[in-house]
Amino acid sequence: MTPGEFATRMGGFGPPPGLVAVAVSGGPHSLALALLARQWGGARLLALVAEHGLRGESAAEAAHVQAMLHARGIETLVLPLGLAGGAGMQERARAARLAALLAACTRAGAPWLLLGHHRMDQAETLLLRAGRGAGEAGLAAMPGLRAMPGALLLRPLLDVAPAALEAVCASAGLAPVRDPSNDNPAFARIRARQALADPGGEGPGVAALSLAADAFARRRVEAEAAMLPRLAAAVTPLPCGAARIDREALGRDAAAAALLARLLRAIGGAAHAPAHVDVIRLLAAGEGTLGGAWWRGDGWLLREPALLAPPIPARAGALWDGRFHLARDWPGCLLGALGPGHGARTGLPAALRAGLPALWRDSALVAAPHIGHGNPLPCLEFRPRGGPITALFSPIRQMGHSPRANPTYVMGNAGDMPAIGNQKL
Repeated sequence: MTPGEFATRMGGFGPPPGLVAVAVSGGPHSLALALLARQWGGARLLALVAEHGLRGESAAEAAHVQAMLHARGIETLVLPLGLAGGAGMQERARAARLAALLAACTRAGAPWLLLGHHRMDQAETLLLRAGRGAGEAGLAAMPGLRAMPGALLLRPLLDVAPAALEAVCASAGLAPVRDPSNDNPAFARIRARQALADPGGEGPGVAALSLAADAFARRRVEAEAAMLPRLAAAVTPLPCGAARIDREALGRDAAAAALLARLLRAIGGAAHAPAHVDVIRLLAAGEGTLGGAWWRGDGWLLREPALLAPPIPARAGALWDGRFHLARDWPGCLLGALGPGHGARTGLPAALRAGLPALWRDSALVAAPHIGHGNPLPCLEFRPRGGPITALFSPIRQMGHSPRANPTYVMGNAGDMPAIGNQKL
């Protein structure tokens, strides 16, 4: 992998913002990504090292990685996670790491986050998902670009063999950190890797799986393009985290199912959409609950009231109920559900009003912006955990990077999807 080849890959994402973050574990692949991004020079670079705390030596390793990167002129921050061991360690560590990285991007003002996933990672992901019976969307494996609250996740190395990234580190004289858990067959991903028996990722099996994932990804892009007109025709989204759906305009075909899955993920506040078979069942029924959302007989799609999260401290960066992001501190306040008995004149259903976000202090209502009570709270935005309804695969060249805009949710072409004020879902 040469700097020129890397620059070509980065060019496919469009003009870069002023600051780009890169996630670095200290392993060879993320280290190579940091080196290539530094040589690319398309933007100021900030390396983020998530220190999970699961091994006694992890703090020293993170400090070592930080020192290596500093020596090569790369600004670096260590993010201590303080995780505990136990069941589901890898999954919990992965979720905590991503949350910490996205929060750091928000604090630093870095709208792009580069991740070092490569061809072997893509092959393993496809293999694991196929074994779980995933549909076409799941078999597309990891996208090269994914919009998340706080940043765009960019994976410029998905078609690169890990051996090529090892060579980048070797030529730079860097000794990567080797995590012993990456050889532990207790984890399903490690068993899949060992079954492929191709550590360099240069063999025909890994290549075939990578090409299959790419083919499914192209179909996912096509499905995305078909979904956008249906979104405009059938859905009226609201900034309060709900929507009205015209069942006739929505239809019952593949585009309708894909759109409904995205709506359920966003309005239910989940990290991922529900299983495809369950979405098809709900689409056929025309109403019901799924994925934390409630599709009512009158066309309203809203958060399922019984599953609303409890109040949380109103601190900068808080994400309440997996859906509403607070950008500034409100000392002494809690962010939680509005509850019944408010906003009857808004015309919104009572179940929706009761689940709207509100600020409380000592049991007194301070603000509920969606019913016009108290401060308007521009710092409170509907930014669901799983990202916006549209995945933003093909429209990347239209993305804006204004300091006043959230590039995860704002697109340059106003005709692409319904607008909500200056935001788009």
